[in-house]
Order: sequence, then structure tokens, then C-alpha cells
Amino acid sequence: MSTAHTVRPSSPRPLLVRSIPALWTFALGLWGLSRQDSVWRDEAATWQVARRSTAETVHMLGNVDVVHGLYYLLMHGLFDLFGPGTAVLRLPSVVAMAVAASCVAALGHRLAGPWAGLGGGLALGLLPAVQFYLQEGRPYALVVAGAGISTLLLVTLLEGRGRAVHWVAYGGTVALGGLLNWLSLMILPAHLATLLWSRADRATGKRWTAAALAAVACVLPLVLFSRSQSAQVSWIPPLTWHMLIGPAILLAIGGAGALLDRPGGPRTDGTPAARPRARRLSAAAVGLPLLAVPQIGLVGLSLIQPLFLDRYVLFSLLGLALLIGVAIGAAVEAVARRRPQAAPWVLPVVMAVAVAALLPQALAKRSPASRVDDVLTAAGDVRRMKKPGDAVLFIPAARRDTRLVSPDAFVGLRDIALARGPEESGTLKGTEARPDRIRAAMLAQRRILLVTDAPGVARPPATERERAKTSVLRTYFRPVADEQARGRRVTVYERRTGTSRPSRD
Repeated sequence: MSTAHTVRPSSPRPLLVRSIPALWTFALGLWGLSRQDSVWRDEAATWQVARRSTAETVHMLGNVDVVHGLYYLLMHGLFDLFGPGTAVLRLPSVVAMAVAASCVAALGHRLAGPWAGLGGGLALGLLPAVQFYLQEGRPYALVVAGAGISTLLLVTLLEGRGRAVHWVAYGGTVALGGLLNWLSLMILPAHLATLLWSRADRATGKRWTAAALAAVACVLPLVLFSRSQSAQVSWIPPLTWHMLIGPAILLAIGGAGALLDRPGGPRTDGTPAARPRARRLSAAAVGLPLLAVPQIGLVGLSLIQPLFLDRYVLFSLLGLALLIGVAIGAAVEAVARRRPQAAPWVLPVVMAVAVAALLPQALAKRSPASRVDDVLTAAGDVRRMKKPGDAVLFIPAARRDTRLVSPDAFVGLRDIALARGPEESGTLKGTEARPDRIRAAMLAQRRILLVTDAPGVARPPATERERAKTSVLRTYFRPVADEQARGRRVTVYERRTGTSRPSRD
């Protein structure tokens, strides 16, 4: 008792436990937010769709990207209010991850003490995968925030402090996360594991089942409809053993943290042991399933259809951060028993070491080189290299996102392969003409600008249209200018002298 009494004045207050990780994560998100004025291809999809009208977006969702429909509509509203820009594109992710960090801190505080909560909340923002998606104009950070809120609600309910409104909020939050990315529904089996681990009573189990089924029912139409667009993920490679190394390391770290958890034991804030009902609800019972179940579930799904991308279960890192917090809390307790005055310094020292060790990773995530390409740099090259009367081509057609994100850079250029624009066709890249029409249009030009991938990331022509474009350029044109930067390439082709337009057979 004396040790707890000695350390208690130095323990952080509950408000600070929740707010410091949120402010820390928010600051990490603001650091280098523009990423040197770069936007890569995935973010370019968000950017161009967010600039469409609601009707155009709904039209597109019937053909492609329905899984991101709710997110696109949200970003459309933000672009309407604040205008397009890298800050507006990425700030929702920054705010969402800050909310997630606060949720981890609150969970750790309730289940393992204030130092565990503060350590876990601060640790979340330092995880390399979190730092990547912290500044990403895509919905994955929002899913993480939803997972954090729903887990916090579940703990409140399991501790016997919730009411009917909390069950409604729980089901609604899970459903909202599922509408942002239906693979986030894998949080439900993770939460079920927590219920079983904590020996929740039958009434609680029935209420959870009702809330979970309601959430699944809300998301099920999206799941079924998105199956018709499964070709969008056909590029994901099949699962291989080396892909499992990362999840295995995460599970090992999480398991080590879980072993240090002691539910109902002494707390460094001097509070008494938890009530008998809450004693079974430990940080390990919440964090380990949250980390392990989605990772294992995604591996299982990937055996049926390749889907193994870490961003689909990014929310599982909430469990890892919580268990890291448990380890930090255990370290504080160990120091407090021997040198109470030194206990408050454990977390600052751990954080300083972690920041120093992960600084190269943090800098790398904020560099344009951390992404496959940069749409804005290519648009700047086009602006500088074009001349009046020039035509433009894109190989593959998806590189048209350069024009869709920066239309001003392409003023005066004719997109000679395009038959129907993206808005009209309800697609991301538009519909191109038949190969013979593209060939005829190319042969009528004197100069053509080609926007494509840099050699390091380029793939061989995959379609008849791409092969037709490449063949005509190689045979009848010669490159006179070439710029390669940040994964994209802009080449100016001029018609070769002495070549005449071939006659049609």
C-alpha cells in the first residue's frame, strides 16, 4: 500500500491520459502533411471522385469502387466546403487516428492503469503502418477510429456501466466502420472472443448478438453488391509464406504484452483492485483478440481469394498498441516498487528511445518516395512541356488521373484516345475508343505527350489499346523530351520525318 500511496501523486490524471495521446498523434499527422506537395494514385482516386457531383458519384459507384462510396461522399462534402487540397484530403485521417489514440488510452487506463493507457495511446501514433495511413487520403484511418470507439463502448458495456443507448451506439459504430470497409466487420469475432474470455453473462451475450447482427444486416447489401466489382482487387497477389512474417512478429509482440497483464492487480494510480466482474475483463482479453483475430481472419479469407493487404486490418493495431501500453505500465510498476521517484520517468525514456529508433521510418513515410508515384509532379511536367496543338495519351488509361486531379495543366491538350469521360461513363478513368480509332487519331498528330509509369514501376502493355498506342509511337514517332520523377514519366513524341500516314486497307 505504501508504494501505491507514494506513486499516486505522480500518476497522470484521466483527462491527460486521454488527451495527450490524441494531441501527440494529431501533431504527428500535421508534421509533413503535404508530403512535399505529392499525391499518389490511390489518393488521386479520392481527389477526382470528391470533385464530382453527388449524382455523378452515385453513377460511378454502380460500376466501380462501391466499397468506398460512403468515404467518397464524405470527401465530396469536405471538398465542397473547403476546396480541394492536400490538407483537406488528409486531415480527416489525422483527426480519426487521433481519436483512435485517445480510445486506446482510455481502454488502457480502465483495464491496466493510467501509465498503461498513456503508453498505449502514445505508442499507436509511432507504429510505422499507422504513420503511413495517418497521412493518407483514404478511409482506413476512419475505420481505425470506428474500431477504437466500438471497442471502448464494448468495454463500457462489459463493465456493467452501459445502457441501451450504448448498445445502439455500439452496433451503429460497427456498421459505420463496415460501410467504410466491410472487412472491418472482422472486429466482431474479435469482440466475441473478448466476451468469451471475460465470461460475459448470457444477457450480455444476447444483447451483443443482437447489436452484431444488426450491424451485419446494415453492411450485407454492400458486401453482396461489391462482389460484382471483385475484379478491382484482382491485382492482389496470392498469399505466400513471406507475407506472414509481419503478422507473426506483431502477434509475438502482442503475446508478450499480454503475458504482462495482471487483471485486478495493484494499479500505479493507487486505486483498489477491480470489482470481481471487471477482474476478468483484462487488457489482454481485449487487446489480444483485437490484434490476432482480424490478422488470422484475413489470412483465412486470402486462402479463398487473395486479399492480404495490411491496410484492410489496420484497426488490429489498436490491440497491439494496447498491449504495448500494458508492457509500459508493468515497467512503471516494477520501477515504482524499487524507486518510486523514478517511476514517472519510465514512459518519457521509453518514448524518447522509440522516437529515436523510429525516426528514419517517420521521415521515410513523409517522403514522396514512400508511395509508388506522384500525380502532381507529372502534371507539373505536362504543364511545362506542352505546346499549343499537342495531343496527350495515357498508358495505362488509369494514368489519366493526372489530368483529372490537375485539369488546368492539360488545358489546350486533346485526349485523343478518350471516347467517353469518367463522369459520363461512370468510371474512374473514362472509356477509350477502339484500338483502330486510337491508331488513326495518333497518326493525325504531329506531337503527342505520353503520360505513363516510370521504368521502375511500369508494366508491359496489357491490353490491345495499350499495345496499339505503343506500336504507333515506336514506329511513327520519336521521343524529343523526357521527364521521369516520383514514379511517373512524361515523354514528348514528334512525328518522324519521312513517314507518311499509312493508307487503310
